[in-house]
Amino acid sequence: MSAAVAVPAARKRLAPDQEARAAAADANKRPRHSGPRSIDEFELFEVLGEGAEGVVRRGRDRRTGKMVALKWIGRPDRRTLAMEAGSLHACRGHPSIIGIQDVAADPKTGDVHLVLELVHGGSSLRNSMWRPLSEDVVREMMRQLVSAAKKIHGEGFIHRDMKPENILVCPFGELKVCDFGSATRQKPTGKAYEAHPVGTLQYISPEQHDGNWCYDSAVDMWGLGCIMAELLSGETLFQAETEAEMLHEMSELRDRMPSAARKLDPECWADLSEDGRSLLTGLLAFSPEKRLKASEALEHPWFKNFKSPWIHNIV
Repeated sequence: MSAAVAVPAARKRLAPDQEARAAAADANKRPRHSGPRSIDEFELFEVLGEGAEGVVRRGRDRRTGKMVALKWIGRPDRRTLAMEAGSLHACRGHPSIIGIQDVAADPKTGDVHLVLELVHGGSSLRNSMWRPLSEDVVREMMRQLVSAAKKIHGEGFIHRDMKPENILVCPFGELKVCDFGSATRQKPTGKAYEAHPVGTLQYISPEQHDGNWCYDSAVDMWGLGCIMAELLSGETLFQAETEAEMLHEMSELRDRMPSAARKLDPECWADLSEDGRSLLTGLLAFSPEKRLKASEALEHPWFKNFKSPWIHNIV
C-alpha cells in the first residue's frame, strides 16, 4: 500500500482508511474469462510465507504488470479448490479480508495457485504480539476482525482457523484475514462436519475439543476471543501443546467459570474496561449457544460510538 497517492487538485483526497477500502475493492475486481489462467502468465519471485495449506510467493501479472501474491496449493481436489476460492470470492471487496483476483494452473504439473491481493509492507499479526497493546488499539483491531467474520458468516462460510498467523497487518494498521484453506460451507443445524478438530490447537473451540462435530460459526468467534486476549496481554491464552493438555486445561476452567475470559492475565483484566470485559466474556463463552455472534459483537457497547485511532506503526 502506498503511503502517499498523487491526487489532482480538483479531487478530494481520501482519508487513509477510505483509501485502503478503495484499494481493497479495486484489488478484488475479478477479470472476466473462462477457466484458470496459466501460471506462465505470471513471474514468480521470493517466498512471502509458508503454512500448512500452501506456500505464498510474490509475483507479477505479465498481462497487467501488477504485483500479486501467488498461493501454491498443489493439486487439490475440485471440492477443496472450490471451497477456498469460492469463500474468498464470496467475500471479495471487504477491506478486512484478503482479495482473490484469479486462479492459475501449471499446464505441465496441474499444480494450482490462487492469485491474491498483495499487501505491500504487510506483516503477520503474530509479529505484533510480543507485547501488550493498548485497549483502544485492540478495540480497533477487533472491530476489523469481527467485521470480517460477519462478512464470512453472512456469505454462508466458516473460516475455522482464526489465529494471528492468518491475519495480515498493513502499514497503516488495517488488518486482513487470509488463508481460507480450512474454510467450509455452513451446514444446517445438526449436520456434522468431519470427525476431527480443524484449525490450530490453541485456538480451536471447546465444542471441537469435546468431539461435537455439529458446530457452527461460533468456532470462529472463539478464535477471535483468543486473539483479543492475546493482543491485550502479549501472551497466548492457552499454552497447551497437546490435545490431552488442552482438554485438561479447559475442563478445569469450566468447573469454575462459564467463560475463559478470566484466564486473561489478572493485571490485564483489571486494566480492561467493563465493556471490554463483557465483550471478551461473550467471545470466550464455553457454551457455543451463549457465545456472541459476529453481528451481535459489532453492536456491543465496546464498539459503539468508538472512533478509530491511528494505529499504524504497531508492527
